[in-house]
Amino acid sequence: MPILEFSAQGFRCLASVELEADPGFNLICGPNASGKTSILEAIAYLGRGKSFRGAPVTSLVRHGDKAFVLFGQVEDGGRVAKVGVRNSADGLEVKIDGRSGGGAAELAAALPLQIIDPDVHDLVAGAPDQRRRYLDWIAFHVEHGYLETWRRFRRALKQRNAALRSGQAAATISGWNAEFVELAGRVDAARRLALEVAREELEETGAAMLGAEIRFEYRPGWKEGVDLLDALESGLERDRQQGSTQSGPHRADLRLIYDERQARKLVSRGQQKLLACAMVIAAAQTAQSALERPLLMLLDDPAAELDDQSLARLMAGVRNLGCQVIATSLAPDTAIFDGEGAVFHVEHGELSRVN
Repeated sequence: MPILEFSAQGFRCLASVELEADPGFNLICGPNASGKTSILEAIAYLGRGKSFRGAPVTSLVRHGDKAFVLFGQVEDGGRVAKVGVRNSADGLEVKIDGRSGGGAAELAAALPLQIIDPDVHDLVAGAPDQRRRYLDWIAFHVEHGYLETWRRFRRALKQRNAALRSGQAAATISGWNAEFVELAGRVDAARRLALEVAREELEETGAAMLGAEIRFEYRPGWKEGVDLLDALESGLERDRQQGSTQSGPHRADLRLIYDERQARKLVSRGQQKLLACAMVIAAAQTAQSALERPLLMLLDDPAAELDDQSLARLMAGVRNLGCQVIATSLAPDTAIFDGEGAVFHVEHGELSRVN
């Protein structure tokens, strides 16, 4: 089980909450605006170092407090690690087993998790950057050293873009191309590998959820069959006009094909959610296999926009993961977990166990 105990102080509406988690299924119920999603968000923050709702730190610190503090006991292969996060206007502080330092990458390694929330359909219908992050998450967990490669590529991209915006000579801009292309090739190869490793899970889980064939096609961010260096050189004037590099893995996308049609254009919002959930579950299963440890799955109002049959398919996919699950719901309906696990109630930011 990934998380044994969790506590949060000064996070959003939560003055102080403590949670002793069941190793299997956990349901946090309560009325709207009671704090249940805030608890889920705080747990996710402990494993990611950022809000899955895109909120800045100033919005996360409880009114009247100067910082929020999160703590968890996390199990990894029989060993229990202590993970702590403090964030304020002074910045993020991370402690793992009492040792200071590190950041989001260290948190992700200590508490690997995935999230299904009401906006998960954006993974299908939203902008390409969400699907790039999806592939990067898989690559981070299946390929050692990918994070450093990705960071170096982002620095090279930033430097080339700065040269473009400052109007430097073509020769100076081209001077950044060799490093950019070399690192771009590494990122591209890692993403392709991540997709191949996950492809079987993706297609099988997608078919089980939607009852139709699902396919995934990777688009690298420049024209197929064209060398990236050639694309950069031929597109230099366009890049200078735009003030940014228009070819490279930062422009990549994952195309989703559902029943021979492009998924984000043709499926309903509920089907988009179900397809996105299948993608998240497949990514979690892929990471679990690579890490040889279970992940934590967070479900924020999983029943939203799903009919009973679709919800049943979603929960069957989650149960097949065999991982720890923490979910939220308006009602203490344990039917989604087949009556298993622990139920908690939250109201006015205060959490208590029901069973």
